[in-house]
Amino acid sequence: MLKTRILTAAILACILLAGLFLLPPPWAVLAIGAAFTIGAWEWAGFGALRGRGVRAAYAAGVALLLFLAWRWTAQPKHLMLLLGAACAWWAIALLWLSWVPPRHHPTLALVCGLPVLVPAFIALARLQVATQGFAHGPQIVLWLVLLVIAADVGAYFAGRSLGRRKLAPRVSPGKTWEGALGGLSMVALVAWGGAAHFGLPPPSTVVFGCAVGIFSIIGDLTESMFKRAAGLKDSGALLPGHGGLLDRIDSVTAAAPLYALGLFGSGVIA
Repeated sequence: MLKTRILTAAILACILLAGLFLLPPPWAVLAIGAAFTIGAWEWAGFGALRGRGVRAAYAAGVALLLFLAWRWTAQPKHLMLLLGAACAWWAIALLWLSWVPPRHHPTLALVCGLPVLVPAFIALARLQVATQGFAHGPQIVLWLVLLVIAADVGAYFAGRSLGRRKLAPRVSPGKTWEGALGGLSMVALVAWGGAAHFGLPPPSTVVFGCAVGIFSIIGDLTESMFKRAAGLKDSGALLPGHGGLLDRIDSVTAAAPLYALGLFGSGVIA
């Protein structure tokens, strides 16, 4: 299983790098949209949609919303509005994780897929085509991915060696506070390295990176909450050893809107 996970991760890394740096911007946006449409297909399972027809209909509806949101956010003020609303949604998700036990509400799950998937697509797509600022789009998106990976890897190793206190036992019993802090420590290192590479102020960049890391943890836990409520172990079986595509991008769905809001809102990229 470990060899399968490593092989799948290596292939995914190659696909990601090729998509970010080799595809022309319009094709890269289409590729990101295709990935989130697959994510919508998997999310339909959280809403108890089992048939191929109804799942395809849900995925097609989300794909249409991705297109409409892309057109609408061509205006910067609309982009800021969507990203700000997405960050508010993830703050609500944190309260949901903290206070409400997971229960299966299929219709609610389907509705919640929209604020999870649509703003994250817009954030990644708009970052990918950014041409003005401290770096071009592909480098900016890659830095986000590295921050999210750092949170995940740091949490895994710190949790295995030091984990004692459960972070969210009703949602994801394996995650611990020690693991989360270990993940944020790794995020701080990656953020500091990015600040040095891009010539950004280290203190504020590290604080911002850690905020993105916290949101990535919320995204991971939120998908776990919906999976647990729906009685699913994985969102799908597309990726051998990893489950579904959503299981790989769950952290990004929460981290990307805050990351994009901070960069676009501060004017460091455009």
